[in-house]
Formats: sequence, structure tokens, C-alpha cells
Amino acid sequence: MNPTLQDKLNSLPALPGIYQFFNEKGKVIYVGKAKNLRSRVRSYFQKNVDSPKTEVLVSKINDLELIVTNNEIEALVLENNLIKDLKPRYNIILKDDKSFPYIRVTNEPFPQIFPTRNVIKDGSKYFGPYTDVKNMKISLRVISKIFKIRSCKLDITQQAIDKKKFKVCLDYHIKKCEGPCEGLVTQLHYNGMVSQVIKVLRGKTEELIQELKSQMEDASAKLDFEKAAEIRDRIDQLQVYSSKQKVVSNDLEDRDIISAAYEGKDVAATILNIRDGKLVGKRQLNLGCEVNEEPGQIFAAIIKFYYNEFVEVPREIIIETEPEDSESLIEWLNSKAIKKSKFVIPQKQSDAKSLLMMCKQNAQLQLKEIQLQRMKKDGDVPYALSALQRDLRSKKLPRVIECFDNSNLQGSDAVASMVVFVDGKPKKSLYRKFIIKTVEGPDDFASMREIIHRRYSKVLEENLPFPDLIMVDGGKGQLSSAIDTLDELGIKNYEIIGLAKRLEEVFIQGELEAQSIPKTSSSLKLLQHVRDEAHRFAITFHRERRSKRTITSELLEIKGIGAKVAQKLLTALSLDEIKSADESKLAEVIGNAKAKLIFEYYHKK
Repeated sequence: MNPTLQDKLNSLPALPGIYQFFNEKGKVIYVGKAKNLRSRVRSYFQKNVDSPKTEVLVSKINDLELIVTNNEIEALVLENNLIKDLKPRYNIILKDDKSFPYIRVTNEPFPQIFPTRNVIKDGSKYFGPYTDVKNMKISLRVISKIFKIRSCKLDITQQAIDKKKFKVCLDYHIKKCEGPCEGLVTQLHYNGMVSQVIKVLRGKTEELIQELKSQMEDASAKLDFEKAAEIRDRIDQLQVYSSKQKVVSNDLEDRDIISAAYEGKDVAATILNIRDGKLVGKRQLNLGCEVNEEPGQIFAAIIKFYYNEFVEVPREIIIETEPEDSESLIEWLNSKAIKKSKFVIPQKQSDAKSLLMMCKQNAQLQLKEIQLQRMKKDGDVPYALSALQRDLRSKKLPRVIECFDNSNLQGSDAVASMVVFVDGKPKKSLYRKFIIKTVEGPDDFASMREIIHRRYSKVLEENLPFPDLIMVDGGKGQLSSAIDTLDELGIKNYEIIGLAKRLEEVFIQGELEAQSIPKTSSSLKLLQHVRDEAHRFAITFHRERRSKRTITSELLEIKGIGAKVAQKLLTALSLDEIKSADESKLAEVIGNAKAKLIFEYYHKK
């Protein structure tokens, strides 16, 4: 540690604030917040740090800077803004955050309502962000159809109206606007409509319908039937719009459902907006992080990015993992919320759990789309292969994988299989079956040595292409047997692994301890698929061998029928066909005399 950094660590204040770590080039590589800067920053430099990410981060820290704040909430807001601006290497960052549009309700006497990507803090209200532009356009069409909100960009003030500065446009004549530019509608009435629009944007459609029904009844009581009919038409249109929203809960509580799928450096987050029991919106965020980032940090980042701007905070936020610093996050959210909010992590099967599972599925689909786009950029290489190369720390992409498995029943009919996967998909024309010849009894290690020797001695003799990755079904023992055999054959520069069934541990050549690949990783799923296919192929072959042996034994019980005749017959017919066949059909295969013996055995028992 350089002396300057050591001096700063010795003089850290016990105050809330944010800290920035710099590398030797003077670039910010991490921004964090703290309730107590002294204890938080020093914790990075302790000897008992157990996070690989923290170890790498600390090794690159050359300097640090602090900004002291009045409280932890201020620190959280400042931290979030700095991460968005600086995009430090070791922070979770939001990708394409400036591309999301909002619906803006301007801060004017007669507000405009329109889509925008530029947020101006002038008192305007913003609804979004809309990660799905199609949904935003649907909302705007509904508003335009039901409410007479002006579409012009005129600066309508009372002074401009008094001076008769503007004239009504076509929208007024086709009854899509009530003419605020000429003062034909009061500011109170117009802003009442805007308030109704805001309720639609907040998902409070049912609440608005009840409000309009009350207004319709008042208009009817006052014999203002024209106004009542207009309100009735508005109610009908709102009911059509509301009926298209999926009912997902019966308790009418406002809640957001947050889930995420993550692998490698990609995070796909989905937020479902439930208002009055109906699914009224879906938001999706793409984030970038370090490999094996802690789930609590990922969900904390999602919450900070999503609720940082002009997003309504509901009463409940249903989430699958408690976010890091959840207490300070809730305090920050409550400073923005209309009513106090809380995190809910459903444990038992319930509506909330079902909604969370639905949200998770959306996030997983989103992650697959991200990986598909990257695969296209990488030249149609499946993402699972790139992930496997990363997780195994391989020198080359494992485009061709050969996997071996043994199968026997208490040592009898021992067989083995080899399956081949090319670019992550099975290539069945390259599959091979092996009958174990040199091993007696159930000895998986010896069987593995035999099939590895037979396979790769043939590869050498016939100058066949060598696979990018060899895989054996089993742990250290099977892997060691395979490695010894490959070494005896003089084969070099090969990559080989073993996949143990019990804990799905991956054993790598030269590594003493098993490697644990995250269960969510597509690379582990690919390895499991390859292993299961090899197992299926071996089991199928073993059953065929055992069945054939059983059938052959049964035919050999017939007096006068030898092994050659039984084998010839079984090549042409199945056992059921042999049992039901007439004498002439059997005779076509093995002659009249033998056919008569078999026919009489099965039909005159």
C-alpha cells in the first residue's frame, strides 16, 4: 500500500458519505456509500476478506476520495448518481439507461402530455420509464381517445388568452380539444381532466371509473344529460381498456414484483407493476456486473436504478432476495412514497410467490435474448460455450465435446458410451458404443481406462480430429484413469474434466479441489445435458445387450437349437415375432427342421 493511501485510511471520519476508489491511472474503479466511512472503507483492507471480487478490487486501489453527507440517504442518492455518470469498473451499472422514454405531464396552467426521453426537473410529472415503447404508445392512444387534452405546444397563459393571442385549431372542431388557447375551458376543469389522466397512468383505472360514475349520476340529477352521456362514453372506453389488463390479485394492493436472472457479467431484471390487483405494466432493465456478484448487491442496484427517477413507489415490493443495506433502501424509498413501503420476500406458496415465479420467467427470457444478441455478434457461437470456456478457464472454445460413461449391472454385460456435442448440440452420427472386453466385475476405473485407450488410439492411428474437450461421467477416480491412459498414449495439449453426479462438482485436470460452477450458469446446464445424454445412451445399450442375452438363453433351452441358429433367428425377428410366427415363416430364416423344433416348443408346451 502506498503511503498516501495509508495516511488517508488512518484519518477516515466516522461520518456518513460516499467513497471513490481510484486505480494507478487515476480512474474511478468503484463508488460506494457508508453510514460510517471509517469502518466501511477500512473493511476492504482486512485480511479476512472472503469475496474474490473484493480481493481483485483492493489489489487495484491506488487512491481514494471521500464526500461527507448529512445522512445515509443523501449518500445513497449521491452514490447512485455518481455510478450512473462514471460507470466504474467494479460497480453494477445500468446499460442503455438514457434510452428509456417517459410520459411527461408538463407544469403549466394547461398541461401538455407527451412522450419524452429528456427529463427536465421543472415541476413536471413523469411516468415510466417505459422499457417497452409499444406499451407507452398504447397508453398515449387511450389518453388521446378518451380525454380532450391539447396536442399543441403553445405557451398558454392567462395573459395570452386575454390578448387573444391564439386561435383554436382543427382538434377543437373535431371535438378532440376544448379550446383552452381561447379560454373556452376553465383551468380548473382542464386540470381536473389531467388529474384523471394521471390516475390512468398510475394504473388507478377502477378508482377513476367509480369517480366518473359519481359525476355521471350528479349530471343526470341536474338534468345535464349531454354531460352525463359524455361521461358515460368515457366510462365505457375506460372499462374496455381496464378489461384488457390481467387480474393477478384479489386484495387490490399496490405492489411491484422484482426478479432478476444473471449469469457472468449480465443481469436481466424484470419489474411487474400491480395496481388495484391488475397487471398494469412491465419494466425491464439490463445491467452489467462482475462475475459471481452477490445477489444482495444485484437487487440493491436494481432498486436504486429503477426507483431513482420519477417512479411511483408502491406499498409492497415483492422481491426474491433481501437487498444489501435494505434498511437504508426502505428509508430512501419511503422518502419518495405516498404511503410507507416495505420489502416482502415470499417463503410459502401464495399469490405473491406465483407472481414472483412469473416475473422470474420473464427475466430469464430477457437474459436469453441478451445472450442471443451477443452470440450473433460473436459469429453464431452459442453463449453456453463461451460461458463454459470462461468457467473452465479453457484456452480455446469447447466447440467439440466428447463424453464417456460406463454402464453395468453388478459387473455383467458391461458397456460404455461416447456421445459427441458440436457447438452445444448432440451429433448422433458420431456417437459410439463400446462392449467392455478386458474388465471382469464392476470396475468403473478400469472400464474407463479401456474405452479411453480404444477411442484415442484409434484417433491417433486414423489421424482423426481431436475434440476441444474430453469429459468423463464421474469424479476424481474416473478422471485420473482417463488422464493416465491419455498420457500413456503420448497425447499432449488436451483438455479433460470429470462431472460428479452427487454435488454436480466439476473436476479439472491439475486441480486438487473440485470446481463449483453456479447452478444458474448455462455452462453447467450444458455439461449436465452432455453427461445425461451419455448416461442415457450407455443405459440403452446395456439394456439391449442384457435383453438380447436373456432371449438368446431362452432359445438355447430348446433341444436341437444352438447359438448360431438362435443368433441368426434373432437378427431377423424379435422374440415376440418368433413366438407368434407360423412354421413356414421360421423356415424362411433357419430351415424346416429347426423351424419345426421352435414352433412345437412355443405352441405345444
